[in-house]
Amino acid sequence: MSRWNCSTFVNSTSVFGGVLAIKSRETAYVYAISSAGVAYAVTRACSRGELNECSCDDKDIHFGERFSKDFVDSRENPDTAEGLMNLHNNEAGRRSIRSQMQRVCKCHGMSGSCTVRVCWRRLPLFRHVGDALAARFEGASHVRMVERRPRHQQQGGGMLQHGIVHHRRGGEQRKQRVGYRGGHGQGPGEGQQQQQGTSYPRVKKLRALGRDMKQPNRTDLVFLEESPDYCERNETLGLDGCRLLCCGRGYQTRVRDVTEKCRCRFVWCCNVVCDVCRYQKEEHD
Repeated sequence: MSRWNCSTFVNSTSVFGGVLAIKSRETAYVYAISSAGVAYAVTRACSRGELNECSCDDKDIHFGERFSKDFVDSRENPDTAEGLMNLHNNEAGRRSIRSQMQRVCKCHGMSGSCTVRVCWRRLPLFRHVGDALAARFEGASHVRMVERRPRHQQQGGGMLQHGIVHHRRGGEQRKQRVGYRGGHGQGPGEGQQQQQGTSYPRVKKLRALGRDMKQPNRTDLVFLEESPDYCERNETLGLDGCRLLCCGRGYQTRVRDVTEKCRCRFVWCCNVVCDVCRYQKEEHD
């Protein structure tokens, strides 16, 4: 089982100190479990009839998810890498509840017959939600933010490539060496003014750090930075080191040789070529 620093701080309401300032897999887990906790608590309150804004039928998970999204996601900036990471992990936490819900049925009828069968979905134990996210934590994806042109700009009626606009009409293709997308009844001047007056914002997304890595789906946890060494004391981050982390029971430090692919690059066409890097890694048990 993984252990990382959960010590509290004197005269502070912070539980993790400066650790959450690092966009690591631990931060990803904290955001996911917090988002899931809000959705879970609201859904359970709905099922018990404690809230007037939602129904008590079928474990109103939709209301719980919507409340969690409005409450937890509101402070995140989707134009930054950290904001995209937190929004992704928040959604992964909410989806973990839905995937763990169980369908329960009960029969009603004379002499044990099942004349009427009533079914509903039941919330799992929150411990099961935490265990599912812990499994996602172990397989979290290292990602980076990329900027792309909007799809409608890439696949529009006129496609701008290297200063040449290509138009297709009835199977024929014609070229114009101008910086605008022409249309019916437009001259060069009109099209150029229209193109210059149109500004498309670039779309920001998270993608796997390496080309050979699997792209994360909506239920995976993602992180942008490697985790700090929780066994090394760091007063800035609030890490107390292995002595406290291991509850004074002692620990062992070992150095092992690691071999992994590195400096991967795409070679046309169509291979990914990587170097082999070897280094020593210090581990604590």
